[in-house]
Amino acid sequence: MAFNKITTDLLDQIKTIIGASNVFTDEESLNTYSHDETEDLRYYPEIVVKPTDANSISALLKLCNKYHVPVTPRGGGTGLSGAALPIYGGVLLSMEKFKAIIEIDTENLQATVEPGVITEDFINAVGEHGLLYPVDPSSKGSCFIGGNVAHGSGGPRVVKYGTIREYILNLEVVLPTGEIIWTGANTLKYASGYNLTQMMIGSEGTLAVVTKIVTKLVPKPQQSVLMLASFGENEKACAAVSAIFRAGIVPSALEFMERKGVEWVIKFDDIKFNLKDDVNAFLLIEFDGDDMDAIFKDCEKVNLVLEQFECSDVLFADTAQQKEDLWRMRRTMAESVKSNSVYKEEDTVVPRAALPKLINGIKEIGSRYGFESVCYGHAGDGNLHINIIKAGMSDEDWNNKLKDGIVEIFELTSALGGTISGEHGIGLVQKEFMPIKYSEINLNLMRGIKSVFDPNGILNPGKIF
Repeated sequence: MAFNKITTDLLDQIKTIIGASNVFTDEESLNTYSHDETEDLRYYPEIVVKPTDANSISALLKLCNKYHVPVTPRGGGTGLSGAALPIYGGVLLSMEKFKAIIEIDTENLQATVEPGVITEDFINAVGEHGLLYPVDPSSKGSCFIGGNVAHGSGGPRVVKYGTIREYILNLEVVLPTGEIIWTGANTLKYASGYNLTQMMIGSEGTLAVVTKIVTKLVPKPQQSVLMLASFGENEKACAAVSAIFRAGIVPSALEFMERKGVEWVIKFDDIKFNLKDDVNAFLLIEFDGDDMDAIFKDCEKVNLVLEQFECSDVLFADTAQQKEDLWRMRRTMAESVKSNSVYKEEDTVVPRAALPKLINGIKEIGSRYGFESVCYGHAGDGNLHINIIKAGMSDEDWNNKLKDGIVEIFELTSALGGTISGEHGIGLVQKEFMPIKYSEINLNLMRGIKSVFDPNGILNPGKIF
């Protein structure tokens, strides 16, 4: 892919468009924006820009499209697939100054927000109005809502409330050729031609730059109960997941955690937790609503299901602090695992009932290739995060053989009816695995869509395909 470098003349034009105080070429800035949370990868942009309005982005993209200069949009930098890495240099377009909550519409249960708003700040803001935005990825305290849209991000409460796709009603976007459009309508139903809003969700900044987001909201439940169920085997815990739903029970969250992950969280985050010797897996189960009697009835039903899968113990979080500690244990698990070893993280998703076969297969593949794994994730929707740990694997095997093991994991995932990413996206590091799941016909259709939106291929090039 041939792109042009940023000349002195182009730099001057960009400074005129964005404002010189919002254009950065210093070493510290280029270093800061050369990486995200994806392993240890670094790609340096030529410049970093921090625009404050859609018209500036429009003029910038028109200029870069004319001169074939690559532009890489970036949110909060919490991504795990390398989608925000400027692998061809060029312009790193940071959306961090788009941080306004424009409107919270309590009559229509909608909000209009800019993409640089931190997800947790948005959740808290609508919560003050008695409303809930239920999309809450583990990095909600630092990720941007625009990045969540770009990646189709999820989180624990997807299991009850649905994915981010069900909460994004309309988007203002700037196309790679500079035009500014709204993708749909602020309505709960949409049957007016192709749904461009849905096309943008999960497109990882390859089709357009999102500048405004209209979200659906729901009433905020007033009560919640959190349970931690312990199991002697991973497979038993995973098998219980599907059985809970077959029994007609829908928790607001249902998370799986492997023992090794809990051990590392206790060590890393100094959480006080009594980890019993015979426990190897956990399910973190939450119910919410407004009627505590109804919630407790669901808890009783879940207990009956758990007993069928040799659940050894159920802990009820009695206080807000206990709930916070248990959720912190789950949310800091990724960071805790990464602090212990060289790692690679994969993001698989399968139909719920296939979880036991998936986790068994992961462990079997690891034993053949010599790597360890720590698994956890949103079991309620079949989404399992796999942290592959180098441990005693030699550098040569890690660098040369590990990929074959990852291919086997994805082949297993696909064979079980799943796919290779549930919420982290494809970006840079997963794109070579796309043919495991998708035929060349599928991929050519995607490439064709990309070329319609971005005929010169300047916007986040080198990602997904």
